Amino acid sequence: MNIKYYGEYGGCFVPELLIPPLQETEDAMRNIMPTQKFQDELNDLLVNYAGRETPLTFCPTLSKELGFNLWLKREDLVHTGAHKMNNTLGQGLLAKYMGKTCLVAETGAGQHGVATAATAARLGMKCVIYMGAEDVERQAMNVMRMRVFGAEVHAVETGTRTLKDAINEALRAWISCQETTHYCFGTAAGPHPFPELVAEFQSVIGRETRAQCLQKFGKLPDVVVACVGGGSNSIGMFRGFLDDKDVRIIGVEAAGTGEPGCFNSAALNLGSPGVLHGNRTMLLQNEDGQIEPSHSVSAGLDYPGVGPEHVNLMVTGRVHYGMVKDARALAGFDRLSRSEGILPALESSHALAWVFDHPDELPKGGNVVVCLSGRGDKDMGIVKKYLGAQYGFGDESVEG
Repeated sequence: MNIKYYGEYGGCFVPELLIPPLQETEDAMRNIMPTQKFQDELNDLLVNYAGRETPLTFCPTLSKELGFNLWLKREDLVHTGAHKMNNTLGQGLLAKYMGKTCLVAETGAGQHGVATAATAARLGMKCVIYMGAEDVERQAMNVMRMRVFGAEVHAVETGTRTLKDAINEALRAWISCQETTHYCFGTAAGPHPFPELVAEFQSVIGRETRAQCLQKFGKLPDVVVACVGGGSNSIGMFRGFLDDKDVRIIGVEAAGTGEPGCFNSAALNLGSPGVLHGNRTMLLQNEDGQIEPSHSVSAGLDYPGVGPEHVNLMVTGRVHYGMVKDARALAGFDRLSRSEGILPALESSHALAWVFDHPDELPKGGNVVVCLSGRGDKDMGIVKKYLGAQYGFGDESVEG
């Protein structure tokens, strides 16, 4: 394999049994993805099934309050409710060209699982999803959606019962059924070639945003902002602007509760270099190299690592990575919902909260674009738990 590194990060640190399917995937990237036939079929799926291109929405109320023009790249409007479909359609179609009949995937917030299940149904493939048991509980609606689409969903009870453990189980499953199965990895992390593969499929976000900015206000944005867990929506957005030095780029990690001794998911800001899930990256780990539990109010950011390209972008100084606590993310969710009538996912709410909390760092009268990576329907149970009193929720269920 021609293993890619991003500076000192990335690579392919996996058991020997995983080398053949990773090599097969790299070969497919090189020989199948660039073909006109594949690109035409993928574009047709993105446009006529997923609903691209997504709008760039102006926020009039918040823009007046903040003193700059706030725009949202509306990945929440992609079919199944998040940016994840950009990647699953790409990988699913590639797997079908490779002769695979089954997609296996991990999921945290459930959006990647739902998108993979929908993709498998669309392409006539079997689907098996691994999800941490804690995430199964807090994202019950997405589990139901996966099963309605025909997927098998396995709750992982080991470890912290979250995304990290789901990835472990999915990798084990892939080892046992390589000939028929493709591992549809959900974020821009993991062993080569997944960081590059996922980034390529998600880069449609940045390409569209760039063209829409030039069309709507005649120039590139001053600032682009996106939340960062593993980092797929953010790297998809950032790749549209990395070569534009006048565009400030900001990634936002989850700082958890922010209380001393409590867990967070800010691997870039608070982690150290190490190897997890096949790549060298920044990790939340103790002095013995053991992975620490992570926490975020948003299941999709609850991961103790981050994609290796993000680490390199931080090290080189091209991207600034901030942190937002749970309470501020919930406040961001509330403010966008009440001000603009748009319900953001709690993951995206971290990016919004950073913007709301740092108006003095953003250009007055300028243009700021936030990647709204997903919609908040899936999070209403969590919102009820933390904000139920202010919304007047009683004991009635909000999960249906």
